[in-house]
Amino acid sequence: MAEKFPIADSPGVNTTLSPEKAPHWLRSALDVTGEDVVEIIGKRAQQDVLPSPKSAAVLMLLGGTSADDATVLLTHRSPHLRSHSGQIAFPGGKIDSTDVNLIDAALREAWEETGLDRTSITPLAHWGETFVPVRGNRINAVLAHWHTPGTVGVVNPEEADDVFVLPVEELLAPENRMMLAWDYWTTPAFRVNGYVIWGFTAAALTTLFLKTGWEQEWDQTPRLDLRAVIAASRNNERRV
Repeated sequence: MAEKFPIADSPGVNTTLSPEKAPHWLRSALDVTGEDVVEIIGKRAQQDVLPSPKSAAVLMLLGGTSADDATVLLTHRSPHLRSHSGQIAFPGGKIDSTDVNLIDAALREAWEETGLDRTSITPLAHWGETFVPVRGNRINAVLAHWHTPGTVGVVNPEEADDVFVLPVEELLAPENRMMLAWDYWTTPAFRVNGYVIWGFTAAALTTLFLKTGWEQEWDQTPRLDLRAVIAASRNNERRV
């Protein structure tokens, strides 16, 4: 493990946003807000849900030199976890009191889950806090550019049992897009490598594609049953 991943993290290092260093193909995504992502998620429940007292920070890490070769870092959360088990997600987790700020939290979590060297990335923007009504989650997405890609992988399978760098072109392919439905709620989703990407992660990716103009036309007419699609996937989710 010591040869594959950074031996230690560097808490407090590289925790300042540098939007001026954003590559030109990511600049249009710097001003996304949490409300933009919520609009994509849609309203899943009619009842009021109180926000969680704790916030989470996730790292939305884009690599590459242009939109044509762009990649994104994703994880598969272990089915044994109590929260969001089996889901495909950006590296991230709860903001601790010892974290310098939410950027520090996102980078710490990324190192813990994937072995990411925080000095290899440039934090570009904080999309603002996204309140996900269904469970009251408060999520802060940190958009970053992976200027010097390195090795990442599974560090602790009890937390994330799959880590992969996915070409964005696979997510944009119309055949990998779908709309999922549960009762009156619909939301965009992706199907890649046997996994289904939905929820906040899918909404954030969709928002990114719309803001950057990368979005390709795809058929949004079919409304596939959420639970049936998840059950037939590799996600192995304990709760939908």
